Formats: sequence, C-alpha cells, structure tokens
Amino acid sequence: MKKRTFIPFLALFLLFFTSCEKQEQVGDYYDVAVPITQSIAEFRASVKIQEPRVITEVGKIYSYKDYVFVNDKYQGVHVIDNRDPYAPKEIYYINIPRNLDIAVKNDMLYADSGMDLVVFDISNIENIKQVERAKDVFSNANFNIPEEAAFVDTENFDPEQEVILGYSMERRRIEMVAQPGWAVDNAAFESSGGNSTGTGGSLARFKIVADYLYVVDQQNISVFDIAALSQPQKVFEEYVGWDIETIFNQEDHLFLGSTTGMYIYSIENPESPAFVSMIRHVLGCDPVVVKDDIAYVTVRGGNFCGQQESELLVIDIADKSNPQTLMTYEMENPYGLGVRGDQLFICDGNAGLKIYDTTNTPDLTMTDHFEDVNTYDIIPLDEVLLMIGGNILHQYNYKNNQINLISSFSLN
Repeated sequence: MKKRTFIPFLALFLLFFTSCEKQEQVGDYYDVAVPITQSIAEFRASVKIQEPRVITEVGKIYSYKDYVFVNDKYQGVHVIDNRDPYAPKEIYYINIPRNLDIAVKNDMLYADSGMDLVVFDISNIENIKQVERAKDVFSNANFNIPEEAAFVDTENFDPEQEVILGYSMERRRIEMVAQPGWAVDNAAFESSGGNSTGTGGSLARFKIVADYLYVVDQQNISVFDIAALSQPQKVFEEYVGWDIETIFNQEDHLFLGSTTGMYIYSIENPESPAFVSMIRHVLGCDPVVVKDDIAYVTVRGGNFCGQQESELLVIDIADKSNPQTLMTYEMENPYGLGVRGDQLFICDGNAGLKIYDTTNTPDLTMTDHFEDVNTYDIIPLDEVLLMIGGNILHQYNYKNNQINLISSFSLN
C-alpha cells in the first residue's frame, strides 16, 4: 500500500492519509492525484433514466423479482430483464454519479450518489421515476483514489460547492512530505403490506432489514428508517473503524467486513446498532457471509488491500461476543462469496468460481471448479446462481447439487 496524503499546496502542509512505507527524501518527484470536480447542482441534476449502454467497470449485482441490477462503478446502474434467465436483456441504464450500491424494498430502489441517498419508484419498470433525494446524509469524500497516487491535492476543492467525480494524475516535485504518525484529516471533504426486498451479493454496503436500511461507508454505519418507503429518514450514524467494506445480516446481527477484521453488531434495537465484538485477520479486502453459527470470510491480499496472502477463513460465531477462527484455506485472489444450503461459492478472481461442500464445516471439500471464468460477485438464489465477472453476467442452474451454465450475458 502506498502513502497517500491530502496536500493543500499553498499552506505547504501535508496530511498523512495511509502509510505502508516511509518517504524520506526531500524534493523528490511523486505521483499526485488532482480532483476532477463538478458543481453540486450539476451533480444532483445528472441523474437520468437512459437507454442501455456499454458498461465501463463492472461493480456489484443485485437481484429483485425478475430483474438483475448491475452497478457500473461510480457511474450508475444497468437494469436487466431476467424473466428468461436463458436470454436476459438489458432494458435501461440509470445514470447515478458516484454510485456503488443499491437496495430495493416494495418497488422502491435506494441508491447512493456521493453524499446523497436517491430513491426511485420501480413499480413500473417501463417508467422508472426518481421520487426522493435525501441530501448530505453521507460524507462528501471520494476515496476512489488511483492506486499509484502518493499524494492528493485538495487545495482547490470546495466541498460546500463541489463534488469530486474522479482524479487526474500529475507528476510533481514535493519539497516536504508527511511524517509517520500524523493523523488523518477529512475536514476538507466533509459537507455541512407484505415486504418484498431484493438480494445483494457479499460485497454490498447496503442492507435492508424490516423497516430499516443499514449502510456502511469507509468509516461509519448509518441507519435509515424506511417505513415511509419514499421518504427515508436518517436515524443513526456511528463511527466503526477504518476501511469498512461490506455488510451482511443474519437475524438480529449485522456482520461488517473491513480490511483488518470482521465486526459484529446487534440490531435488537434496530434503530441503534450496538457493537458486540470484532475478530482480526491479516490486512486485506474482506467480504463475509454467514450460515447458522459459521461465518465465511475471504481475505484478498496484494495491491492496495494489504498483505500478499489471500485466504478463506471459517469462523465460529456461536458466541457472538467471542468469535473464533476454526480453519484457514489458501486462495488465489478472492472477491465475493455466497452460501446456500450445504454449498459455499467463492469468486476467486481469475482463478475462477470454486464450490465447496460445507457439510463437515470447518472441513470443506471442493466439489466443483469453473476455472475458465473471471469472477467478482455472486448471489445464490433459490434455483439460479448469479455471478458477475469480466463484464459478463453468468447464470447457473444448481438443482440437485448439479451446477450447469445456462447463460452468459455480456454488458460490453
């Protein structure tokens, strides 16, 4: 991981962002990320329902009724008609700048758009409408910083008037660098009937439980009361830790994945999640799924995620206050995972889709391996397995423990 520092150059004051290596030279050249900005007014006006388009970078997937929603990272959502899983068809694209996650309840789709939460009515899929925009409920920070950046120049960024859409890279001579131990300062980024819900993958940061939408960002967990579906009300926010990545729910507990470990929160009081415990692991990107008293956690090392090791952890959570790691399995480059019945599905990046029998957990047995497919995120539904990777939506039939590919739909 590289040091990234937010630097207002006029003040010549350098703030430490993250540090995995020490910069000792003075007056050396560094790669600097310069924000690409847009006015808040233009940003909020740019949400539009559009014709299908080529995906830029595939993100997370979400299933609701007969439709699959695929995130185009930081840009929007592709809407796919999946009434016939043998022949899916993209029907719309929802342009939502700075979007990463969605969740759906009773035909209301909730999507993050930078610092805002946007609500769409999808009861008529042929006429999707934006019905609400809860403003300034999240941080105005944009942590999608290029991996090669050593510093970020925020001197000309005004968070009261602008949104950071992305970054351009410049090579600059830096006369002074941050020293290890300086604190993070995000001040430059902060801005003043029956229920029918969808299903997200293990990489999701949104989770609906009853009348509440739970959202995790880089550091916090937020709770929205969505009893009035089109008028979400933020009722809770609390700092959790750094690099919170994913959220999973089982009964009255939330399981949060981070680059350093798994957090467990009780939602016995749904408006106010309460910390129960945390179990640490090697530094790495970390989604989690749960079945009964076992949590399965993939830890992806390398690149910006941390250590080089990539692992699958099997964790006993029978005692939520004292989770224990039972077994560790070596992985290549894991991303999302899913569990259903006695089967565990692992998206192991370029190493393909791996399926394990969990009958004798923590002893897992690999029962199938699709090696010739790039994998990212996965959702095991009742009869169909949805898997996204390499800008392709794959669907598998997995009745009677027999897994067969039924379609591959390209978003290119």
